[in-house]
Amino acid sequence: MEKTLVVIPAYNEAGNIARVIGEIRKQNEPLDILIINDGSSDATPEIASASGAAVISLPFNMGYGSALQTGYKYALREGYDHVVQMDADGQHDPQYLGHFLREIVKKDSDVLIGSRFLSGPCYKISWARKVGMGVFSGISSLILGQRVTDSTSGYQCLNREVLGFFVNDIYPCDYPDADVLIMLHLAGFRIKEIPVVMRANNENKTMHSGIRPLYYVFKMFLSIFVTLLRKRPSTRGRGPCS
Repeated sequence: MEKTLVVIPAYNEAGNIARVIGEIRKQNEPLDILIINDGSSDATPEIASASGAAVISLPFNMGYGSALQTGYKYALREGYDHVVQMDADGQHDPQYLGHFLREIVKKDSDVLIGSRFLSGPCYKISWARKVGMGVFSGISSLILGQRVTDSTSGYQCLNREVLGFFVNDIYPCDYPDADVLIMLHLAGFRIKEIPVVMRANNENKTMHSGIRPLYYVFKMFLSIFVTLLRKRPSTRGRGPCS
């Protein structure tokens, strides 16, 4: 039987992490759970461990991309065939885990993206975020030659070959979004979106607060530009993100 690992980066999610792990367990799917504690100052790692998940703690807050890449390295080392990555705040509904697993074993895609926009207009976001997401989804659609509705979704399922590619040193340490989809496409990987429902962020916590949206937009345009200029990436080769 193929092995699947759920990788969840977590930074100061003591109020959510036990509930997220519990909801995953209720799905009764054949998978393991790994929490990447990204330098939390609260009880996130202790609560995650007490809830039955494996925990890796980074020495300080290294960023979302670095936390994910830590999970990818662990999955490769431990012989997992697939990784499902989720957020720790409870926005990603675990009821779709079975859908991800049934799709990835068909072997007709290497990366599955959970799109909140294929399920209808129920996910509400600010007009500014909607415009930004639309721009980068449009750029991704143009370059990939296929419709991309949610290039910023962190709810994804990856096969082992993609994991090997993602431990390459060109994987971004902070915000892996549209630039990574383009990178995957140029490397020859097959990308597919599936519909999911994402819950509202009731705590109003986001990695795109303050001046971060400006940095994100600048960084993403620059990263896409560099990705297109760079020599076509190889699916081989590994290296650290940090």
